Amino acid sequence: MAGVMDQHKKHKSMNDFVRAVQAYFAMHGRHDLPWRKTHDPYHILVSEMMLQQTQVTRVIPYYENFLREFPTMNVLAQKKLGAVLKMWSGLGYNRRAKFLHGAAQAVVAHNRGVVPRSYDDLRALPGVGDYTAKAVRIFAYNEREVCIETNIRTVFIHHFFPQARRVDDARLMPLIAQALAQVDSPREWYAALMDYGVYLKETKGNSARKSTVYTKQKAFRGSPREARGRVLRALLKGLAMDEKSLLKATTLPKKRLIGALASLRSEDMIKKVGKKWSA
Repeated sequence: MAGVMDQHKKHKSMNDFVRAVQAYFAMHGRHDLPWRKTHDPYHILVSEMMLQQTQVTRVIPYYENFLREFPTMNVLAQKKLGAVLKMWSGLGYNRRAKFLHGAAQAVVAHNRGVVPRSYDDLRALPGVGDYTAKAVRIFAYNEREVCIETNIRTVFIHHFFPQARRVDDARLMPLIAQALAQVDSPREWYAALMDYGVYLKETKGNSARKSTVYTKQKAFRGSPREARGRVLRALLKGLAMDEKSLLKATTLPKKRLIGALASLRSEDMIKKVGKKWSA
């Protein structure tokens, strides 16, 4: 494996770099990932929302179970948020489930259940940022978007800025565009870049840490995110609960419980009727 890609010092042109990445992907790419086997824009959107800040191995079973339960945008849009959150529970960052549910409702209401193709229309959907909009266009529609995320940063910093201490995305984007111009399939090219980026992180270290936009992910244990997850899991069991019952069910300190309840309520992920909370 290493022999294919340890030739970066010998690359004399962008063409050499592109061919080397493609050679790595042909030999070692993760071709069996379930979202690599479809061009369905709904399936791609689900995968991209799930993959945000989450490891691929964790996402696979959630992705497959989610699509079995909600096989189309129309089915997802018709479900209650609680049902969607229940399917998402355990994956983390539950706000993404709410965004995906909202996106489905918007697409059904305004685009007959078809995920839009244009960048602007995708960006208008709840929770769809610059990267996600471009990823849907690339992997569903094979559009030529100049796109960057952590694995892509790792690849380009490793190869083109090996001695740099800090690298801004503005220095990477022209190189990404130059490489993209040399490939036939943007969909396959970006899959190759991401897989090679994973390989580099595992074998050479994470060059993306040199990026000016790099931030270390905060610890989950003891975080507001952990508290929110505990509250949601308790409420998604289907019973409305008062504060005393939630304290017992979540084993959270009262201050953390109150903060989690307020945060979830502000995002309309839970509601309170009288003294009882429900999802």
